[in-house]
Amino acid sequence: MNKNNLPIYFSIAIVFGILIGTFFSKGNSGIIGKPSSSERKIKRLIDYIQSDYVDNVNTDELLDGAIAEMLDKLDPHSVYIPKENLQLVTENMQGNFVGIGVQFRMIGDSITVIEPIKGGPSIKQGIKAGDRILLADNDTLYGKHIQSGDILKKLKGKPDTQVTLQVYRKTNDSLFDVTITRGKVNIKSVDIAYMLNEHTGYIKLDRFARNTYKEFKTSLDSLLNKGMNTLVLDLRGNGGGFIDIANKIVDEFLEDDKLIVYTKNNKGDVNESFATEKGSFEKGKLYVLIDENTASASEIVAGALQDNDKGTIIGRRSFGKGLVQQEMDLGDGSAVRLTTARYYTPTGRSIQKPYKKDENSTEYRHDLENRYSNGELFNKDSIKTVDSLQYKTPKGKIVYGGGGIIPDVFVPIDTTAYLPTYLFAPLNNFAFDYVDSNRKKLTKLTIDDFITNFDADRSVSDSFFAKLKDFTISESTKKQLRKSLKTLIARDLFNDEGLYKLNQADDSMLQKVLQLEGDTQKEDSQ
Repeated sequence: MNKNNLPIYFSIAIVFGILIGTFFSKGNSGIIGKPSSSERKIKRLIDYIQSDYVDNVNTDELLDGAIAEMLDKLDPHSVYIPKENLQLVTENMQGNFVGIGVQFRMIGDSITVIEPIKGGPSIKQGIKAGDRILLADNDTLYGKHIQSGDILKKLKGKPDTQVTLQVYRKTNDSLFDVTITRGKVNIKSVDIAYMLNEHTGYIKLDRFARNTYKEFKTSLDSLLNKGMNTLVLDLRGNGGGFIDIANKIVDEFLEDDKLIVYTKNNKGDVNESFATEKGSFEKGKLYVLIDENTASASEIVAGALQDNDKGTIIGRRSFGKGLVQQEMDLGDGSAVRLTTARYYTPTGRSIQKPYKKDENSTEYRHDLENRYSNGELFNKDSIKTVDSLQYKTPKGKIVYGGGGIIPDVFVPIDTTAYLPTYLFAPLNNFAFDYVDSNRKKLTKLTIDDFITNFDADRSVSDSFFAKLKDFTISESTKKQLRKSLKTLIARDLFNDEGLYKLNQADDSMLQKVLQLEGDTQKEDSQ
């Protein structure tokens, strides 16, 4: 935006502030009924700018900026969603989209399939990992200047429409056409679910979308059928989603009529959610993994379980988001996600960390960096608590409100996994190129064979180091690079199953669970 237009931008922001104050003080009457004086004022200002302002001005762009500026003064989680972004946001929340069903990445100048999505149209038509998509309905999809947005427009579309792709397959040096009928493709919420040992199951939950509970329940039942009596529920990095979906998942663990969460709006109205009698893991042993990026609906799950003395929370203090947003349509394809309530855990805790109203708080946005610098990510004693925000669970355990869920068992952040930023790209590219060039041989390996035997002689990792001759790398960094390279190759070869199983031995939180389980078994045998 031109600097000369800034006074207009802020003027519109101020006028919109007047308008939104009128809107929220009078409910929806200002929108549905007769236009208010504030609405007439803003319309008149826009008309003046369009007809009389000295320069050409994109008023839509001005309005978008003014709305975003206004919401920024309410709270950190009320946001404006422009119409060009709304579809992607909606797809992520709903947990599905309409397209051909591939995960892809630009390798060189070509769209390269990383993985055809299970159950999607592409995998049914024989598309494989490593395939290059060159054309879509004769439109070129390769070249250095092609934009990802243009690619998505060609691959996505309306249900039951067709697209003809020209595909190059490196494994047999073939070029062929395939026609794919677009359909609904699920964005998975459960990254992986498998047995850590003969009695302990593991489920990694990525989000709380509309399809999450169904995926979770399928995974839970599958592990129960395999003999699971202890579950590790991994919520690390889970940024949240729909509250009602979080409630359904908590219901699997809590007994009938146990309070899960309650919300309170600006009128003081309270809405409570309780567990039902249908939970299938009410008697099972539970561990929940959280970290500093566990937020919102994930914190509802962790807080509900902790306050009801169900399971053990392991990790580091969670993000601290206790505000509830509701998406509201603005009528032109855009929307606003507005904070409409606060939520509270069963003991009455608000876990929303402090923020300053009417101010774009730098401290709030840099909270995670501050946790690193003040030592909180390394030592539980560095977590600040407020005595006035102290609560007790039914069994007498002390818990705190005021900013995130504090774990029952603290596990510090692992700094040994740090790699210099400049090594990420070459490491990732080498891993993919290696799999791409050796796919026939590698696909004969099982995951267990790969974990045990791959690169035992270090020939693969040494060939990677040979490409880094311009860099000086310490032996400790080389050790971490060998591990990271093997993990990336496992991911490209076996997808999430390879990634998680390979990392299991080096996952400090998982190892803490297994340690606690081992100690419990020793006590039981004495």
